[in-house]
Amino acid sequence: MRKKNTLLLLLLVGFLVSCQSNKSAEKVFNIADYGAKGDSLTDNVEAIQKAIDACNKAGGGQVVVPSGGVYMTSPITLASFVDLHVEANAKLLANPKESVYTKSAFKDNRGEGMMWISGENIEDVSISGQGEINGNGVAFMGKELSDSYELKPVHQFDPRPHLITIIGGKNIRITNINITNSAYWAVHLVGCNDVVVQGITLLNNLKVRNGDGIDIDHSKNVRISDCHIESGDDCICLKNRREYEEWGACENITVTNCIMTSRSCAIKIGSENMDRISHVVFDNCIIRASNRGIGIQNRDEGVVENVVFSNITIDCKFFSDVWWGKSEPIYVTAYPRKAGDHKDAGWRFPKGTTECNVGAVTNIYFSNIKCESENGVFVGGDSKEKIKNISFDQVDLYIFKRTDFVGGIYDKRPCDGEQFVKGTTAGFYFDTASDIVVRNSSVRWGDVRPSYFGEVLEQHNVDNLTTFNLMGKKATSN
Repeated sequence: MRKKNTLLLLLLVGFLVSCQSNKSAEKVFNIADYGAKGDSLTDNVEAIQKAIDACNKAGGGQVVVPSGGVYMTSPITLASFVDLHVEANAKLLANPKESVYTKSAFKDNRGEGMMWISGENIEDVSISGQGEINGNGVAFMGKELSDSYELKPVHQFDPRPHLITIIGGKNIRITNINITNSAYWAVHLVGCNDVVVQGITLLNNLKVRNGDGIDIDHSKNVRISDCHIESGDDCICLKNRREYEEWGACENITVTNCIMTSRSCAIKIGSENMDRISHVVFDNCIIRASNRGIGIQNRDEGVVENVVFSNITIDCKFFSDVWWGKSEPIYVTAYPRKAGDHKDAGWRFPKGTTECNVGAVTNIYFSNIKCESENGVFVGGDSKEKIKNISFDQVDLYIFKRTDFVGGIYDKRPCDGEQFVKGTTAGFYFDTASDIVVRNSSVRWGDVRPSYFGEVLEQHNVDNLTTFNLMGKKATSN
């Protein structure tokens, strides 16, 4: 027995030695070893970039931002086979000087922000750790208003940095990291394939306009899970921007177990969509204190199809007109885009044109959605063929007054023609669509009922509307 125990002990010691040997063989590139200083004042761009490049040249490994320091940096470029690891109690901080941001986030369109942490045509890249990546967003803002910041005047060049931009990435992993205070979009994934975003906390300033959380653009096979996101603009947005049309459709996307708060739209599809967005699932999510809950906002020639939203709780209220949306918990629309003189208007339409037809939104399913809001569900399009086969099953609405903003309004921005639908608030409001089913759903009204609170369901110009077991009564004004 003693010999057997001795043999087991020797085997265990050998295993531990082997593990330690493998651990010591890992390639670790600490940015401090390349001269980085965590004093929050030194621009560490050269040290960090040297560490990234050395890691890539060595065949891959981990670039470490060590704990205990705030490492301010100008724009850095990621490389293949690199894990950018920000340790707990460490912070990467964006340089607040606008002049250092010169690389456009949208190619020749320089009117919608620059890049801070970016990579193009890279593979096997991860961003990890319990530390913080801070975009220093308020440093790029104008005057603070009641529920937003003023944007500094911009015509054709906007220096505000997007926090993380990856273009043409393969096997991308963003896990467990804390991402904060982006001045523009926080995580923008363009033309990427095989992406996991898991366990991140993304907290943008809720007053920063254009401060999206995660934007999935022309990307495929993306899994987002277990995230907490707060952002002034959309929390999670799927789109196909015209500047990157060569990357094709946005498809095969799952989002699960996420908690979101937004001043605009927590879950959004569109409005930029010049291709196809399809085969998408959002499941088991919580939306709190948002302007709009779930929004499909098609405004370009691309189509949206085969999308499922299930097991979601939504809590919405009104905010000022600075933010698109009028507290619609669910919003499904297809309207042609409004032409105008916006700073990037020339990039919104097919080359050489100033208008385009809008694509169809079809096969959209809502199941087990529980909503508390100042407004009801809105579905509408510019023709019956553009909004088709929309299903609501176990969608329960509780509509009640909670702010001083006047309701009886739905927001169609940005669309050609009238920007708002004004009149009454219905539980379900359908305008110009076909093949809509509402089953096993309900509408309840709060005790305070303004004169614009109306019907359980209001419809205009809808073909093949079917209801089954829709419970609720017309609101009666106090």
